[in-house]
Amino acid sequence: MLKEYRTISEIAGPLMLVQDVEGVKFEELVEIELGSGENRRGRVLEVSGNTALVQIFEGSSGINVTDTKVRFLGRGLELAVSMDILGRVFDGLGRPRDDGPKIIPEKRLNIDGFPLNPTARDYPSEFIQTGISTIDGLNTMVRGQKLPIFSAAGLPHSRLAAQIARQAKVLGTETKFAVVFAAMGITFEEAEFFTNDFRRTGAIERAVMFLNLADDPAIERIATPRMALTAAEYLAYEKDMHVLVILTDMTNYAEALREISAARKEVPGRRGYPGYLYTDLATIYERAGRIRGSAGSITQLPILTMPEDDKTHPIPDLTGYITEGQIILSRELHRKGIYPPVEVLPSLSRLKDKGIGEGKTREDHSDSLNQLYAAYARGNEAKELAAILGEAALTEADKLFSRFADEFEQRYIQQGEDEDRSITETLKIGWELMALLPRAELKRVRDEYIEKYLPQAEGEG
Repeated sequence: MLKEYRTISEIAGPLMLVQDVEGVKFEELVEIELGSGENRRGRVLEVSGNTALVQIFEGSSGINVTDTKVRFLGRGLELAVSMDILGRVFDGLGRPRDDGPKIIPEKRLNIDGFPLNPTARDYPSEFIQTGISTIDGLNTMVRGQKLPIFSAAGLPHSRLAAQIARQAKVLGTETKFAVVFAAMGITFEEAEFFTNDFRRTGAIERAVMFLNLADDPAIERIATPRMALTAAEYLAYEKDMHVLVILTDMTNYAEALREISAARKEVPGRRGYPGYLYTDLATIYERAGRIRGSAGSITQLPILTMPEDDKTHPIPDLTGYITEGQIILSRELHRKGIYPPVEVLPSLSRLKDKGIGEGKTREDHSDSLNQLYAAYARGNEAKELAAILGEAALTEADKLFSRFADEFEQRYIQQGEDEDRSITETLKIGWELMALLPRAELKRVRDEYIEKYLPQAEGEG
């Protein structure tokens, strides 16, 4: 029988102070029974001596300190898991929100898992095909990697996330593939978009969805990515599946963390975020990877919207330190009507070299991506020069590179929302674009690859 406490001394916002407690642990689950008989749940945020600070999931409205009972359940927040979670939609606390039956659990797992032990990690090395040229061709995602997307308000990151969830696959392996999708602080319309898109395309069959809406409690928002990663760890390390975890929007997560930190009257750090923001984000991001001896793996694709399009804001800044690269979306390309508006030049996948080449993608992949980067950068420089000095100031070579940059945006970056390009198609488009340039300018590609892959001009050969 659990001990009941009627010793609430103070309530402030979603926080409640309970006095004279015994044996209470950090992050322990709490059951709160109101005088009306209504039950709410909470979690222990802090224990100091015989006082516990409890965060109430559903908020504190209507709670009377004199007739409310508090029970500490002796366990943390848990997720019921079995293979039946595939194809299901849950809320941020792991409760079904798709009118389906409750999960009959194979086991219950505490959601506060641990980052992978660095000595147990296996190096990411297998190519993941997303079907999106700017990622597969230039910023390749590798199995076990953490590769965030830096977006901004009004850009189509939700559509891009749904497209990647539909199309992602590991080539040349028999490992079963699953997607765990967690959305934090999204609107009802966005939740409907994701749910309907997954069902329309059949992606739901291999997916687990956790949806936390904007009007749900902040504490639920903090639990949502951990729920998702717990489901992913079960599928990856106990069922030997490869799991892609998509987390959107990490900015909403960090805002919830700031809200709780302010309620606890903690000393704020940069921009009002708690000083432990870096550590907290790391506890999420570092749960991705491959483990030696395990067939399963977790690849993470966190998505965040940069406040005021600022790359130096604490959330993208700290995320960049912890993860292995970033895909940056461009407002300028979006204004031009280009989808997906990936800003190629500042985007980076630090592990791309490990996932490309002969036996993984194709032998010419590394050379061709270096040449495309260089040519696009030079084309952009030429366009900037023309904007300042006029087109007459450009050399013939500059004009060619300027035209290349326009064609690159229209044919390589631009693609349909339902267009799933294979890596072979992506490489082919790259070589067709390189054919626009004089052969003497292809200085980053080996001659044997030029002979083998460069399309011949009409009348040649």
